Amino acid sequence: MNRSQSLLKQARRGNERALARVYDEYAPAIYRYAYRLTGHEGTAQDATSETFHKLLVSLRDGGGPTDNLSAWLYRVAHNVVVDGYRRQPDDPPLPLDQAPHVPVAPQQEASLERHERLDRVRRALRRLTSLQQQVISLRFLEELSIRETAEIMNKTEGAVKALQYRATNSLQRILEETDDEA
Repeated sequence: MNRSQSLLKQARRGNERALARVYDEYAPAIYRYAYRLTGHEGTAQDATSETFHKLLVSLRDGGGPTDNLSAWLYRVAHNVVVDGYRRQPDDPPLPLDQAPHVPVAPQQEASLERHERLDRVRRALRRLTSLQQQVISLRFLEELSIRETAEIMNKTEGAVKALQYRATNSLQRILEETDDEA
């Protein structure tokens, strides 16, 4: 039994120290994952809290992860973020003629351009299916291996490779469409 499985076993018994260690060990990665998906600190914090709340409730009720805590947490975090997006409509962008003009320093302009590119990619990711979003996020944002991604997604490695291929093609097509619209 590895360290992670031992920690999970203790947490399943309700050991408060083990539960605190689970949070301390996994919360930063889950927060980063949620932040990369949402681009918003508050939303990422809420998703992280909700993920660990679901863990506590599941463990209390005799459910939750049985062998791979990390995979379970990533799956739940992904579902929490996706459910949050389903509940809120996209805010339409402010028309340029109504946007206030604010002078910007060159270094701020570069930062704004980077932020706009990231926001454009996030919007494009939101147009992918939930599974495609998840595979792109895990593979390229979290930099997980095919094997780790397959475990988190509860799929075979071959299925993850195929899904990744379709997701990257769809993402490229969406980004090209938005280039044509601009």
